[in-house]
Amino acid sequence: MPMFKLLQQGKHWLNRLQPCQLCQTDYQNLHSVCQDCWQQLPWAHQTIQRQEMQFQVACDYAYPMDRLIQLFKYEQKLHLEALLAGALLTLKFPKVSAVVPMPISTERLVERGYNQSLLLAKHVAKHLQIPVWQPIERLKQHSQKGLSRLERIEDIEAQFRVTTSSKVRYRKVLIIDDVVTTGSSIRALSQQLEKLGCQQIYAACLAGAKL
Repeated sequence: MPMFKLLQQGKHWLNRLQPCQLCQTDYQNLHSVCQDCWQQLPWAHQTIQRQEMQFQVACDYAYPMDRLIQLFKYEQKLHLEALLAGALLTLKFPKVSAVVPMPISTERLVERGYNQSLLLAKHVAKHLQIPVWQPIERLKQHSQKGLSRLERIEDIEAQFRVTTSSKVRYRKVLIIDDVVTTGSSIRALSQQLEKLGCQQIYAACLAGAKL
């Protein structure tokens, strides 16, 4: 057996001797958690509709998934990446040519040190064996407190801008985001992707929040 495969198997069995990252009482079984904790995640596996778009969601934005996403997103708990990516990969993705992560502004990137949606998108792209495509940038994100619904939508739409000068284009793409609430950000991103010739735009999210 090749040395690489032996090392992979050794790592796999070593991980199974580590305690579950959630309960700390049982051993890891799937994506760094035990079988019970995996089964108790707030699974949804459904398609929801927001902003005249359909979104696939793996889980409801409920405990403990909501807390796990917050820790991963705002508190640099990057050890949760395997668990969250594993949950996202339980979805059945459509046949597409590229994965587009939800972009974040430069200010948010500096503040966090990484784009959580990009980390998740890389797992999906590897799973589907297609490239990650980032042709859109997000400008500075402002607080929307006190804005009307229409003003909020207009503000979000103004945050996205095409930046790519590459001639590479994809007609079928999959947007990846961590949480969908109103769907306004994904809708605004999809509008910019349409300007680049994308004809079929899908979206998949780790969790869906109730309105």
